[in-house]
Amino acid sequence: MADGSHRGKAGRSDQAIPSFSSALADARPILDLAFDSGTLHEVRATVRTQTRQAGFPDDRAVDVVLAVHELAANAVRHGAGAARLRMWNLAGALHCQVDDGSPPAPGDDGNDAGPASRHQADETDATSFSGVIAGWQAAPGHGLRVVQQVADRMQVLPGPQGSRVTVAFDLPPGQH
Repeated sequence: MADGSHRGKAGRSDQAIPSFSSALADARPILDLAFDSGTLHEVRATVRTQTRQAGFPDDRAVDVVLAVHELAANAVRHGAGAARLRMWNLAGALHCQVDDGSPPAPGDDGNDAGPASRHQADETDATSFSGVIAGWQAAPGHGLRVVQQVADRMQVLPGPQGSRVTVAFDLPPGQH
C-alpha cells in the first residue's frame, strides 16, 4: 500500500451487491458495534482483529481497516455524531456495513436506514494511518473514492433517518 497501489477491484466496486441487504439481514453479524468520534480508534482495532481472524494477509487487512475507518469517520462527521458498524463473514467475503444517523440498537436489523450519497467524503485521519496511507493523497472529498478502490464491492443506500454503506472484501483463497 505504501506505493499507492490498491488491491481492490475498482471496476467492480461501484456495482450493486445482489441481495446484499436481504442476505445480511438474515445472518447474525460477527461484529455489531456502536461508535462515535471518541471511539474511532476502537473501530480500527476491532476491524483489524476481525480481518486477522478471517484470514486476510496484512496488506489486505490494512485495506479493510482503511475503508471501514473512512466510512466510520464520514458517518460521525456527516451523520448524527454516532453510528453503527456491523460485519459478516458470508459467501466467501467479509461484509462491513456502516449506518449513520440514529443507528439502531444492536440486535435491531436497522432496515429503515441506509448509507447516503448525500454525504460528501471526509478526509482520512492521517495521523492514525500515517504509515499506512503514505502513498495516498489525503484530501477532503477523496475518502469514498479510496473506499471504492480498495473494496471488491460497495453499495450506498440513502434512507429517511440516515445512510447505509456496505462494502465487501473477498476472502483469500482457502479462507472461505
